[in-house]
Amino acid sequence: MLATDLDGTLVGDKGNLKALLDFYDSQTYKVSLVYITGRYYESALSLIKEENLPVPHVLVTDVGTGIYTGQSLEADLEWAEQLKERWQPEKVKEIAKRIPGLTPQDLPLTNRCSYITSDSAVVEAFRSALNRAEIPHKLVYSGGRDVDVLPPGSGKGQALQYILDKYQLAESKLLVAGDSGNDVEMLTMGFPSVIVGNAQPELLAQAEHPFIYRAKEKYAGGILEAWNHFHTD
Repeated sequence: MLATDLDGTLVGDKGNLKALLDFYDSQTYKVSLVYITGRYYESALSLIKEENLPVPHVLVTDVGTGIYTGQSLEADLEWAEQLKERWQPEKVKEIAKRIPGLTPQDLPLTNRCSYITSDSAVVEAFRSALNRAEIPHKLVYSGGRDVDVLPPGSGKGQALQYILDKYQLAESKLLVAGDSGNDVEMLTMGFPSVIVGNAQPELLAQAEHPFIYRAKEKYAGGILEAWNHFHTD
């Protein structure tokens, strides 16, 4: 199973992407695909169509707050209901309005609150304000730009773990792939993981770990490099 981010990881170099997919097609085993992206659902579907990507077995969107499965990628309602229990987006938005330098992203979403800033001090001020207000949340800062406030218990890593548990996939040969800060959680869960060669600085700064492979190749080429490192048989 490949659990991978899309932009900057699986997608970014058409030649490397073709080489990876051709490699999987030539194997005697079948590789299940899980796409785990920061894009919202419609945007992720557009990218899949634009890049002619294989339809995944599972699509995780919105930095791990949406899960879609099956041939028609229907929403996993159990996951959605689970996240609603402690989610308070209106309170998050009220706090955000008081933080100078924080610009809201105009996205058609209710399952996360997303903002833009290039100033890490603004991010920390926002984080502190949310904590002082005791608003349950998970804050993710990535790419030196994107600030996502998510429901507690969500995130790319938590979504991946939910999928593995729900479908009893703990024994699968797995590779997790990413390129930016919002991938940290899923890359540090103890599964074979790859930081692709074009990764963002915040990801390159992660501590060394025997299950985290730092690829020299970029984008999907880094995934193929890591697959052959971990799964040589």
